[in-house]
Amino acid sequence: MFITSSHDTILFFTNKGKVYSLKAYEIPEGGRQAKGTAIINLLNLTGDEKVSAIIPIEEYDPESNLMLITKEGIIKKSKLDLFKNIRKTGIIAINLKDDDELIDVRKTNGKREIIVVTHNGMSIRFDEKDVRNMGRNAAGVKAITLKDDDKVVAMDLVEGSDLLVISELGFGKRTSLDEYKVQNRGGVGLKTYNVKEKTGKLVSAKVIEEKDEIIMISISGIIIRLKAKDISIMGRSTQGVTLMKMGNKDDKVMAVAKYVEEE
Repeated sequence: MFITSSHDTILFFTNKGKVYSLKAYEIPEGGRQAKGTAIINLLNLTGDEKVSAIIPIEEYDPESNLMLITKEGIIKKSKLDLFKNIRKTGIIAINLKDDDELIDVRKTNGKREIIVVTHNGMSIRFDEKDVRNMGRNAAGVKAITLKDDDKVVAMDLVEGSDLLVISELGFGKRTSLDEYKVQNRGGVGLKTYNVKEKTGKLVSAKVIEEKDEIIMISISGIIIRLKAKDISIMGRSTQGVTLMKMGNKDDKVMAVAKYVEEE
């Protein structure tokens, strides 16, 4: 979820490492209750390709970068203007290995810190200068060393006071970013969440401020909106509190969006 102008370009990144582009006005408008338009009617997606990240672009600033992260913990930085002219059939944004998938993309200015969070509750914070610029066809470098069956679920820029983490079964908490020291890229990182059977594993993480609002959506279509300041602040190794009650035993949190009121 983001606020954009109708003349902005929207970049759609897919799990297969490709990127497609539309002008915002090419996306049909709809009311709050409207079902929306199937994305396959707007983009030439192939097979089991799914959109995993969306970035609105007002202008192609030559100083800006795009930071891409994969499920297997591979990160890549590329200049934004490499994504200026995109064909209808899409172009490659990152070269993926085997079963890896692109899961998130962020726009940066070259001077940011990055935080990466995993399904099993690990995290790592590092300087984006640790990731050199690469071409579109490059594969990237290691952001975090994953153990066992772990996978990356979120990446964000360190631009706020707290890290919000949310689990599959609707638990969550805020932890001060001061608890996450800057490390070298590629390590195993620090524990950020105490995963239990009753909480489920992590599905999302966002860097937030007290004034922000959070919107959570479950698989069954339940949606709730929370004020960040109402979410408890706890240490890294805790499991948090219930933020959203699941509709049934099979329901899970599937998406979390940060909503920032415009000035």
